[in-house]
Amino acid sequence: MNDLTACNSTMAFLTPSATLAISAKAKAMKAAGEDVCSMGAGEPDFDTPAHIKQAAIDALLRGETKYTPASGIPELKKVIAEKFERDNHFKVDPSQITVSPGAKFSGFAAIVSLCGIGDEVILPAPYWVSYPEMIKAAGAKAVVVPCLAENDYELDPADFEKAITPRTKLLILNSPSNPTGAVWRRSTIEKIAGIALKHNVMVMSDEIYEELVYDADAQHTSIASLSPEMLEHTITINGLSKAYAMPGWRLGYLAAPAWLSKRINAFQSHTTANPTSFVQFGAIAALNGPQDEVATMREAFAKRRDLIYSLASSIEGIKAVRPRGAFYLFLDISSFGLASNDFVVRLLEQEKLAAVPGDAFGDDRCIRLSYACSEELIRKSLDRLASFCASLKK
Repeated sequence: MNDLTACNSTMAFLTPSATLAISAKAKAMKAAGEDVCSMGAGEPDFDTPAHIKQAAIDALLRGETKYTPASGIPELKKVIAEKFERDNHFKVDPSQITVSPGAKFSGFAAIVSLCGIGDEVILPAPYWVSYPEMIKAAGAKAVVVPCLAENDYELDPADFEKAITPRTKLLILNSPSNPTGAVWRRSTIEKIAGIALKHNVMVMSDEIYEELVYDADAQHTSIASLSPEMLEHTITINGLSKAYAMPGWRLGYLAAPAWLSKRINAFQSHTTANPTSFVQFGAIAALNGPQDEVATMREAFAKRRDLIYSLASSIEGIKAVRPRGAFYLFLDISSFGLASNDFVVRLLEQEKLAAVPGDAFGDDRCIRLSYACSEELIRKSLDRLASFCASLKK
């Protein structure tokens, strides 16, 4: 008799998202009446701007509730192409754009459409928790290249080149970074681009946090903008969740070379089909409308970054690298002699503070805190972290 539990699928044994698991546990504890400080999920605490909500409401009321083209409505793809040219300084045809139900799905669709069994994907660590699972789902192998805190978590170009083999198909670049908040320098990205072109390696550039860069001497650089040749070797991922406080809307998008875009569109047509119809009209309003609320959110996150970094840096036994973008602080807790999962489990149980273990990001010496929350919650949470660390020193 067949063993129905036996499976050779590349997608059958993926690991659940650690960030979502921690968030769910914290929410369950809160629902039970416990005073939990949650700094796990990367979700802006701001509401979606009113003009964006109104555009989606208007679309819903006028009957925009039918199927759309699988890759998105032409009006939105045109707006995204204009956004790439205006803000990111590269030009693609709207036909090269795929709108999807979230930037996470955009990344997944790109990886499985490009990579397969026998291929290798170079993955700088620390990395976002979903990248290794996406690579695994494609049947490819993740080649993890550690990035050092003392180098502000940038990928060393020499390490990148050493990791390349005849099987290397793709490099994943995430700047600004989840979980470290690193913003890679343009000079580093230029070197990475030169190596990628030399060895004919594609780059998937996840730029979902591009609007959340806080320092005058830090600038977001889209690797696709460096040259026409690099544009043909780049998949650019983006979305609405972070910059426009639209995480629950589930709308992402990508641009890819025409040959790969056709594959991605076909894959999406057989999986999710089109992104939600009326949400796409909200996205048009977000990208084409006033950007003042984006600037307001960025200013608030910058203040929170300064606050949480200052408070964390004062805790004995913790090392912190000042993030330049996104809304995460990646803390080295290795001096306490605990694995990161043990640290966060005990932290949640003892102090009712939810954080994410660094092993999910490829660095078991660290934990991640999200400062997409109020200054009051940051102060309260860091007091609890300080209390917990002090108890481990006794």
